[in-house]
Amino acid sequence: MAKLWGGRFQKNTDAKVDDFNSSIRFDQRMYRQDIRGSIAHAKMLGKQGIIPQEDADKITAELARILEDIEAGKIEFLIDAEDIHMNIEKILIDRIGDAGKRLHTGRSRNDQVALDIRMYLRDEVTEISAMLTHTLETLISLAEEHTETIMPGYTHLQKAQPITFAHHLMAYFEMFYRDAGRLSDCVRRMNVLPLGSGALAGTTYPLDREFVAKELGFDSVSQNSLDGVSDRDFAIELASTLSMIMMHLSRFCEELILWSSHEFSFVEMDDAFSTGSSIMPQKKNPDVAELIRGKTGRVYGHLMGLLTTMKGIPLAYNKDMQEDKEPIFDAVDTVKLCLPVFCDMIATMTVRKESMKKGAAGGFTNATDVADYLVKKGVPFREAHAIVGKMVFYAIEHDKALDELTMPEFKECSEAIEEDIYQAISLETCVNDRKLIGGPAKETVEKAIANAKIRLSEMR
Repeated sequence: MAKLWGGRFQKNTDAKVDDFNSSIRFDQRMYRQDIRGSIAHAKMLGKQGIIPQEDADKITAELARILEDIEAGKIEFLIDAEDIHMNIEKILIDRIGDAGKRLHTGRSRNDQVALDIRMYLRDEVTEISAMLTHTLETLISLAEEHTETIMPGYTHLQKAQPITFAHHLMAYFEMFYRDAGRLSDCVRRMNVLPLGSGALAGTTYPLDREFVAKELGFDSVSQNSLDGVSDRDFAIELASTLSMIMMHLSRFCEELILWSSHEFSFVEMDDAFSTGSSIMPQKKNPDVAELIRGKTGRVYGHLMGLLTTMKGIPLAYNKDMQEDKEPIFDAVDTVKLCLPVFCDMIATMTVRKESMKKGAAGGFTNATDVADYLVKKGVPFREAHAIVGKMVFYAIEHDKALDELTMPEFKECSEAIEEDIYQAISLETCVNDRKLIGGPAKETVEKAIANAKIRLSEMR
């Protein structure tokens, strides 16, 4: 097949080179964006008198028909045509002849590709943002059900202080809320029109770049033609944001995997989100959570791959940059695969409230509250800390929880302790006395949930 760029060449490219050079296998997904961009470009060429208006009208009408035919499965893309951009242009020329040959006036594949990938990723971010919003809604809904579900909080994976499951869930709300903000910021920097940059030095044609930007929903046009065609910061920034989303998913999945073990028994995954063993009939494996955890590394790898691809490329465009698409496309696909299944998994899991509370009752999670109790009785904090440390050692030796110590045993540790110690260090008191903003008290978490709903509504 004759190449659209083949005028100066005296022989055909090797068949292996055609296959090696082609990107149609993965960039064909951008056909909608490519056609939208070409329609806007053709309209502008006609408006500016750069090509006859009649040809511009033919081009835009036929591109619309090509889009319909692609959607209907009537078009098969060719490896020989290299990429989605050349495939569509070739189809256009085959159908309307010389008028189609005028489409590429004032445009290079370099700025065309830069346009298409920005538009494609912008559309994908819209979908991911909607999924992230659903994730935030799911976390809020779960939290509302568990403002009184007491569980142990951990540091170093050692039991630390009692909290509620709602408080724990709302920590992940904050993480994913920040992710949503990062996506929004990413799109703001992505939404700059590169078309008009040409191959690297713009063009002598009187293009109306602002018209095209408005047609395609861009906020502004790029201010430097070299940067316009060679910038892939937006793809790297998106890959970084997607990596953080996956990191947050993975952290929660790691906890769910631990919590669903017999040793914890805090949660049980629904049968629809679990698998069994081919040899051990008793097994119920949290494979969905494990796969999300595993796929996180995959997205991290794409971020590192993009950074490595771009790190040594001189200005402006180089063919290395064709390697930007597969990693960012797969990173997008992976996040879009993980978010919905994660939401359904946590929405259907069984929360074992009694196991969580039992877990909070062990491990001396109320030790800090004993120290605070002594401070309120006038004991200096460092002295109180030492007293409670010895008290814990005594309780371990006698296989008791702190609230199981008798009053004489408490008095042996400190004369400042009175009968009100038992109420002061109950799990409910330990949780609900922590009323500061950001704390686990029921009333505080309920306020946090109400505030989260407001913040979420402002995102829409």
